[in-house]
Amino acid sequence: MQKFKLVRGMSRLVLSLAVGMMATAVQAEDGVTDNTILIGQTVGLTGQIAGPVKEMTAGANAYIANVNKNGGVHGRKLELRTLDDKFDPATAAKNAETLIKKDHVFALFQSRGTPHTQAILPLLAADKVPLIAPSTGAMVFHSPVNRYVFNVRAKYQDEVHKAVEQFSTIGIKDIAMIHVDDSFGNDAMEGFNSAMDKFKLKPSVIVKFARVKPDVKATVAAAIASKAKAVILASSATTAAEIIRGLRAQDPALQIMTLSNNASQSFIDALGPVATGVIVSQIMPAPYLMSTILGQEFRLVAKSYDVPVSYAAMEGFVSAKVLVEGLRRSGRNLTRDGLIRALETMRHYDLGGLMVSYSDKDHGGSEFVDLTMIGRDGKFLR
Repeated sequence: MQKFKLVRGMSRLVLSLAVGMMATAVQAEDGVTDNTILIGQTVGLTGQIAGPVKEMTAGANAYIANVNKNGGVHGRKLELRTLDDKFDPATAAKNAETLIKKDHVFALFQSRGTPHTQAILPLLAADKVPLIAPSTGAMVFHSPVNRYVFNVRAKYQDEVHKAVEQFSTIGIKDIAMIHVDDSFGNDAMEGFNSAMDKFKLKPSVIVKFARVKPDVKATVAAAIASKAKAVILASSATTAAEIIRGLRAQDPALQIMTLSNNASQSFIDALGPVATGVIVSQIMPAPYLMSTILGQEFRLVAKSYDVPVSYAAMEGFVSAKVLVEGLRRSGRNLTRDGLIRALETMRHYDLGGLMVSYSDKDHGGSEFVDLTMIGRDGKFLR
């Protein structure tokens, strides 16, 4: 009888241990092991925006590599798994599904493109997966606040407003808007209309073109026919370069401004001799500035990992810093919900020369916007 009680007691102990182990397994978050944190990314490594994306991802990967070299986050190394969506929204959605459902990533990081990021929003909500630092400034990711989306860069509409303000200040009133006909371009156009109303100006013309098969010749002709003295251009790099070359051929004196999605050295190289004088808005501090802690840190890491010193690389670097800070604040017992709550504690957080801020009612990140001009040496001038 005593032997039976002992066996039964041991059985209960084994059962209790097994239940405890099962509970621990159930509680373990996807993408998290004792030694690693798996982060997923879908982005256009090939296609229209391959140049800027490679600079951006180089900056992010360098920061992550440096963090891993110094012990990771609470003893865990970060692994960034990147899939190429070829700058296609449908492929971006499929990639995100693969990363979440098959690869079981802990979080998503730095998607690129407005319609592309919109395509993955349903997956974030369904699986409660946070997305950190989407590389898009569209208003749809800011308002209403999406619990699973944490922006880092400023809004496109703020960039457009800055350009209209600049042109108006120097006496240019005849301003045209050229934009791609998708959610990115339409968002920029809304910012343009709002800014023009504020400064009591009427658009010379608003020209939109197809994203997949743009009619560059007709787009240029419409802008030139409007007699505009300045053009604001919302387009991805390849098409933007074609349009700018066309505009310059027709009117060399025309003032041209394009948005920060084209703030890369590869975009300048694509423009060639017509690059000089083109205005590009920036949502990051100058990457070559050594007067800030952020600039010093970026240059040191960029040199160590052979990363181009560019605005696009700086964006990737800063985005990775925000991700890592969120993970650090989450503590060792890492969960997705914990990461969300940790990021929301970053109120007016100084990255060393750039301020980002979050709360449960605001996932906006940074409001930094600056204007630069491409100089004769093929570099951005502030």
